[in-house]
This record gives sequence, structure tokens and C-alpha cells, in this order.
Amino acid sequence: MADPLQSAGGAVYRSRDPVHNLRLRVRIQRVTSAGPLLPQAPPLLAGPRGPELLGLADRAATGARRPPDEEEEEAEVGWQEKLFSQFEVDLYQNESACQTPLDRQYHKEILKLEKAGGRKNYRIFTYIDHDRFTNLEEHCQKVTDSDHEVPSYLAERMANVRRRRQDRRPIEASSLKSKIITWEPSEEFIKNNHVINTPVQTMYIMGDLGPYGKLGHREYEHVLCTIKVDGNGVITVKPDFTGTKGAYRIELDGEKREVWKYTIENASVQVQPEEEEREQCVFRDLYGRHKEYLSGLVGSEFEMTLPGTLRLFVNGEIVSAQGYEYDNLYVHFFLELPNQWSSPTFQQLSGVTQTCATKTVGWDNVAYFCYPFTLEMFFTQGDESEDSLPQWPVLYFEVLSLDFWQRYRVEGYGSLVLPVSPGLHTLTIPTWRPVELGTVAELRRFFIGGSPELEDITYIRIPSTFKGERLSRFGFRTETTGSVTFRLYCLQQSRAFLETSALRQRMQSVLDRLGGFSQQSSVYNVLEAFQRARRRMQEARESLPRDLIGTSASAVHQLQEP
Repeated sequence: MADPLQSAGGAVYRSRDPVHNLRLRVRIQRVTSAGPLLPQAPPLLAGPRGPELLGLADRAATGARRPPDEEEEEAEVGWQEKLFSQFEVDLYQNESACQTPLDRQYHKEILKLEKAGGRKNYRIFTYIDHDRFTNLEEHCQKVTDSDHEVPSYLAERMANVRRRRQDRRPIEASSLKSKIITWEPSEEFIKNNHVINTPVQTMYIMGDLGPYGKLGHREYEHVLCTIKVDGNGVITVKPDFTGTKGAYRIELDGEKREVWKYTIENASVQVQPEEEEREQCVFRDLYGRHKEYLSGLVGSEFEMTLPGTLRLFVNGEIVSAQGYEYDNLYVHFFLELPNQWSSPTFQQLSGVTQTCATKTVGWDNVAYFCYPFTLEMFFTQGDESEDSLPQWPVLYFEVLSLDFWQRYRVEGYGSLVLPVSPGLHTLTIPTWRPVELGTVAELRRFFIGGSPELEDITYIRIPSTFKGERLSRFGFRTETTGSVTFRLYCLQQSRAFLETSALRQRMQSVLDRLGGFSQQSSVYNVLEAFQRARRRMQEARESLPRDLIGTSASAVHQLQEP
């Protein structure tokens, strides 16, 4: 037998209407015995069909069926509509054969059909999503129609996935005792779990192609059409609707080699133009209300900074730490705000990461933290007459290790000046730690966990208590250790960014010039350029006659140009 589902292509549709409005009309007819003079049937391969919009009406029509015939039958089937086969009628009539609640429900429905005059279908029947039926086509391991295809491991695993909702098992109380996290997954465990399982509802339209009088034998049952629907409104029909391609053909095995042909049509009631317009109005109203709701949450006014203020927002991440001597590392960090910098009251300027075990990568032992943090701060310009350059915030951090007895030791100190330019920055900062001479200090560090520590962590750069002109570190012994990798997303906000190029040519404060030229490599270069421009303008003013000093603003702009 040539299975039409193996040789005929399917189609994928998308519908925003309820799927229960879908109805299909199936017509099956016996042609004749197969022979050398049998005319060729139309090709089974469906043409290329992209995702189309399948419009369904809100109400289903009950089509009239023709009287059952030995050679021909037509039936109109709705989504998940159950049509019993002769085999199921003979099985479920016996109440002793019904074991599950679904079997007992089918038993009651068959008794009602017998009282109403019997079933109207004979050869065409259906298997719905709750029936115990699985087509072998679901387990097909081939992805393409090539005869020489060698399926990959993932294709084999995906082909063997039974994506049926009836396989969902209820969560029992004992399942909470199972392992939720697998700390050391094996390669086989990763392969077995790397399978996407999207639940779908499946329905089969079947045909009983047995001789008349011998209906109800499983060997004569054949799949005419498979319909699958997921929760996103995607409807897969295989084979596709007949349309203008002609009928599909099934050739049976055996001595007679009987040939059957059948057609599949979309019998859903089309939506009327006025109903479609009403539906579009409802959608537009719904989308409009949702847009207003989101606008109410966000607000209509854009939050602006105060004049003369620069806002710095940093979304940071401590990515990893590598190259350290001991295992079970964690990082303690805090932010130092220099003068003229401030932060909101709710902002936390310090934090501690989780303890992370190291993993050997190449020659180094790497601990992956992936610890996120957020920093928000403001810079307010003070007296414009001050020539001192503003300091940028510094992030101090120390790396520590934890042993079996919950004792910690210092692995390294480091500091990071926040990037001046906005955007993404990935920085790897080397660290060091203070050391003591002698073997006793190393033994104490190994067995007891004690190691020299800094009382003031700002001693990494310039101590906050230092007031002199020169800082001497003579005699302070250190040792280079590993490094810590940071990933920083920096955003800057200032009203100076909104000014036009003509206004930027005028004299501005240090803050405005800082914001307008924040894309420079360094803030100090910007400020130095600003000072040079000021001196150049002052020299130009002194070289002019006194009667020209009070010129118009346009002339002053021309003098300010370098």
C-alpha cells in the first residue's frame, strides 16, 4: 500500500478564530482494481504552501450526508468530533470491556446512537486526541524526502517524541522530593534533555477500506488526514486540502489491489464581511485599551535631570574570576563616590556575590559568577571657577576564598574606574594581595586561613584619609594573583546632550562640556581642551580694540572657533 501521508505534502495555516469552528468534508470512493490500464491519478505532492490565515466562523454548520453506500461515502467532520468505527462499536457495546472512564463514556454514546437509529458513518471515522491511537508516521525519523538521508541524533530524538497532551502526568506530592537541579550532568543526560517538546492536539480522519460486510478489521484501517493544532493558532493539515490538485489515491496490497480515491475540503463557514469588520473593531479597541494601559504605567513625561547635573547609570555584571590559588571564591565590592557625586537613598553601593566553585578551562581555574548589579549616581558641578578636575567613581573589590571549615582567606584586591564613555565595556582587572616573608606565614595561610588584610580597602589606589602630596609604598610587599572580568553597560544622561551644535560653541561649564564630549577617550582630555579654548578666546579678546569688545553674539561665536 502506498501511504498518502508519506508521499503527499502537508500545509500549515494560522488562524485567530477558535479552532472548534474548523470543519472538514471528506469524500471517499472506490475506483477499481489496479492494473496496467489504470489511469494515472493526480500527483499527491501538495504545492508549496506558506503560512496562511484560515478564517473560521463562530458557528458551525451541520452539512447533510449522503446515504451510506458500499462504493462511496461522504462525511463532514468538526474539530475533535468523534465518529465511531465498526470496530469501536463492537468493542464498546460490551460493558465488561470498558475499563477507563473514557471507555465507559463511549459505551453510553454508542447506546444512544443505537437508540437513535445507529451511526450515519460506515467507512469514515475519527480518532481524537484522547484516543489510544498512535500513527507510525509520528515516529518517522526522516526529515527530508531524500532516500539517502542519514538522520542526526537530535532528529531521531525529536521524531520519537509523542507530542500529545494525554501523556501529561499529574504532579504528585512525591515528585517534589526528586532532584530539581542536576549539579553534574553527564553527556548522555544533556543529549536526552536537549529535545523541544511543544504540546499539540492531534486528530486523525480514518478510512475503513475493507470489503463490504467485513468492516471493523484493523488491517483495513488507513489514515486519510492528520490535523494538529498548537496553542498559538497554528493548524497543520497533512495531506493538504485537495483544492484543484485532484483526489488522493490509496492502493491496497493483496490479490485484488483495490484502489480508493478521496478528497479533503475545508467546509468551515466563511465569516461574513460585517462580522469580520465587527471583529476587527473589537481587536482595535482591545489593542487601544492595552496601549493606554501601558502608557499609564510608563508615563507620558520623560524623566529629565536637573540643569548642571550628569546622571550615570551602570548595569554591571561580575562575569568570572580566574587564576587564583584556592577554590570556592566569592567577590566583595563597594563603590566610592568622590566629591560632587551623590546617589539616591535606595541605592546600595556594596554587594557580595555567591560562593562559586572553580572549573578548569585551559590552564586556569575559572569561577563563573554572572552576578548582576546596578549603580545609579549623579554628578553636580560646583564652583565653575575651580580648575581642579573632577574625579570619577571607583569600584573597589576583593576576592576571597572559603575552605571546608568556613574560614576565608584573601585572594586578591583590585579597583576599577567606571568607564567614561557610554556603551558596553568588558574589562579584566588584575589583582594582588599583601604577603609576609617566611614559611610560617604561608603555613598559617594554608592551615588556619589567616592572611594579611587591608584595614582600608581604598589603599588599593589612594587612601581616603591621605592628605599629603606624596604617597610612599616603600616596604609594602605584594604578590600578583588572578584577575576578575567585569561587563558594564553604561548610560549617561544630561541636558547638555540636547543642545545644538551652535550652542555648544559657547562658553559652558565643566559639566556641560563633560556631557557634550563624553565620547572622548578621557574626561581629562576634554577638560584640558576646554581650558585651551578658554585661553585662546581670552587672547583673541585682548588683541581686539576696545570698541569692538561689545560686538554681537555672532561675532563672539566666530572668535571662539579654534
